[in-house]
Amino acid sequence: MENSSKEIIFTLTGLNDTRTNKHIYFVFALLSYLFTLFANLTLIATIVLDKVLHEPMHIFLCNLCVNGIFGATGFYLKFLINLLSDSHVVSYSACMTQTFVIYIYLFFEFTHLTVMAYDRYVAICRPLEYHCIMTPRKVGTLLLVAWLLPFCEANVGLILTLRLSLCQFKINKLYCFNWDVVKLSCTDTTSNNLYGYFLMLLHVCQAIFIIISYIHIIRTCLQSWEEQSKFMETCMPHLITLINFTLFLLFDVMYARYGSDNSLQTLRNILSVEYLIIPPVLNPLIYGWKLKQIRKSMWGLCNSKVSTLR
Repeated sequence: MENSSKEIIFTLTGLNDTRTNKHIYFVFALLSYLFTLFANLTLIATIVLDKVLHEPMHIFLCNLCVNGIFGATGFYLKFLINLLSDSHVVSYSACMTQTFVIYIYLFFEFTHLTVMAYDRYVAICRPLEYHCIMTPRKVGTLLLVAWLLPFCEANVGLILTLRLSLCQFKINKLYCFNWDVVKLSCTDTTSNNLYGYFLMLLHVCQAIFIIISYIHIIRTCLQSWEEQSKFMETCMPHLITLINFTLFLLFDVMYARYGSDNSLQTLRNILSVEYLIIPPVLNPLIYGWKLKQIRKSMWGLCNSKVSTLR
């Protein structure tokens, strides 16, 4: 069936269960979004304002928080609008825009966690060479790759989806997601499938790199109490973030490709939003709590503000 993108309106069926208590859902979603913004902006401001924190690890963390705001905004803004609307619909252009933003968020999160694993490997396994290896130029290059690669990955996926003709217009999710749109196509999606497998292979390689890095890190940490303490402070937050993000993303991707439409809508909704709403909240909280330097800087900034007001 041929169609023009200008005429396409998608219905988000994942929002059907929210009709009866939509104002309650709206309040909780709004508070969650505002808290996400507050937590991430607080950590970003702390790192930017305190020169002591201008170290590679904290710079990477700052970018992780920026990505958290980017991804949360891509999800929450349209979600909040839909909660107050009687018809849960989204235009083709808005759907593709949301898909693009969420894909960049997902790809950056995993790529950046890979970069952070490398940073922790150098810091713990090669501490004497750390500042020689993690130079400002090297950090800048890693950040450029971490932002540019997800943009390219999402762009190719979007281009492959835009060429498809659609014959269905119902998305069984709370938001637009690339593969859910691809499944609505009545034309050949072989190239989309192949590209999807390529992305999976690429991120599996990143996962293998992270695993190898942590094998070396754990071996080094077993040799001394000081290294174990450093591991608990700087690596545990990274591991918690990585495991939480990867597991739920994997569950959702597997369900999107191979799951049944007969499963509970509530379960599908939980799986599909967990990695969009939990990591942006969890990252600033867990890093702010575990990293002593950040706690000290936050406390110092708060005290200076109070002194200024007096």
